[in-house]
Amino acid sequence: MGDPRKARKKYKGPRHPWESWRIEEERVVKKDYGLKNKKEIWKATSELRRLNSQAKKLIRERGKSNPQAVKEEKQLLNKLYKLGLVEESATLEDVLALELKNLLNRRLQTIVFKSGMCLTSKQARQFIVHGGIFVNGKKINVPSYLVNREEQFSIIFNPSSSLNSLEHPERAKKIQAKEAVDKK
Repeated sequence: MGDPRKARKKYKGPRHPWESWRIEEERVVKKDYGLKNKKEIWKATSELRRLNSQAKKLIRERGKSNPQAVKEEKQLLNKLYKLGLVEESATLEDVLALELKNLLNRRLQTIVFKSGMCLTSKQARQFIVHGGIFVNGKKINVPSYLVNREEQFSIIFNPSSSLNSLEHPERAKKIQAKEAVDKK
């Protein structure tokens, strides 16, 4: 059974540990998204695999005209729409077309970086882990938190954090970098 106090592994690693092409791809993704380690890539890949297998199962069941499959299809597509992974008029085939970058772009770390709240994706991770970011009025300190469509525009600095001040050294660096770009 397993110990209830220990969390079960939520990912499956690569089939072969030393494939140079895969290692190179993972290195590039890790650098682009500022991930801590490759385990985060494997977790996202496993989540995509899970979504793909669920979509394939629902496509098979839809062919058998199963009413439960239609209900589950609507629920899956609604969930993925709320997460911002597919559009409102998406089909199960669109779920099969999802890529790793689609899932990684919905992480809190990536959204904080792309919204311009920090200079680098590593800095975004640091702000989040240290409790400097609020999402929808709640402190979230998990960089891999998947941000909903509704929450996307309610990401702010922690009001009690020193990061909230424009005079904070890290925020001042951002302002100086913008001024340097504007001068060019």
